[in-house]
Amino acid sequence: MGDESPAPAVLPVPGWLRGAVGGDRTLAAQGLDDVALAAGAAIATLDATVRRHARWEGVWRQRLALSAAAMTARAAGRIEDEAALRDAVLLTKAGDDVGPAGRMFLGWRRLAARPAAELLGEAGIAGVVEDFGHAGDDEAVGGLAREMRRLADGARVAGAAAAAFAAAERHGFGPALGAWLADALLARQLGWAHAMPLLGMEAAPRPGRKRGASGVIETPGMETEADRTKRLLAAQARAALRAVDLFAELGRRAERLVAIAPKLRAKASGAVVESLFSQDALVASQTIAGISDRGLRRLFDRLTELGAVRELTGRPTFRIYGL
Repeated sequence: MGDESPAPAVLPVPGWLRGAVGGDRTLAAQGLDDVALAAGAAIATLDATVRRHARWEGVWRQRLALSAAAMTARAAGRIEDEAALRDAVLLTKAGDDVGPAGRMFLGWRRLAARPAAELLGEAGIAGVVEDFGHAGDDEAVGGLAREMRRLADGARVAGAAAAAFAAAERHGFGPALGAWLADALLARQLGWAHAMPLLGMEAAPRPGRKRGASGVIETPGMETEADRTKRLLAAQARAALRAVDLFAELGRRAERLVAIAPKLRAKASGAVVESLFSQDALVASQTIAGISDRGLRRLFDRLTELGAVRELTGRPTFRIYGL
């Protein structure tokens, strides 16, 4: 199972940074330079957390992907929440349609799981375009991929998110794809091995805006480039701190599981623990080499009793487990 010691707990976010980031209104009242400073500090805090390479970093990214998918689905007028999205993906047989919201979840999971270096290529973008409900337009996808490569090579971090959203709009795609591209671009610029799903909430139209038939946001009196840059920097700052907080929360649960793991006698328990560290959630019918469905169910029940794993549905059947 490798190193049994968890990564050190993340350092607490400084109080001044939490105060500077605050909520929507706190940052909205600030000038662009002040927002950029707060965003830079928040992203630097997240960067330091990412570089800890925690054993549970997989479930961290996947949990962020679930949140991003739920917000993207809501912005698209869907009713599925995080629990429904989990069900759509985990309780559907291989090859069956997981539905529009489920495909959005798969798109965000793609962002969290694929190497960051592959995300902005034509193949990576083409896959997520379909996940987000757009027609597979080869010309538009190719043009967008070329533009994203140029941005990855030259854009400053401070304006990268706004540039990614603008690029998606220019090629006829909606803000959900803009958010996905912005997260992939940030990972490339910071040299992360994997992207962190952060900007899913920015798929929602801003007040007074409406979504056109193509999914592109139409606005009477479009916001200025400076306004968009400030809004997205503020969103990145808030999302970065939420991600750091989630890391700390998962870290505490992971420490409990690490402490208990050596006492587990079930066959292949080590593989199950590693799966819990790498995936958002597991079901007892999941195939894990060396353990049967019944054995996996007993192991999950034992881990739940010990407080190392949570049952996430509250149901007596079709149960789902995770950190």
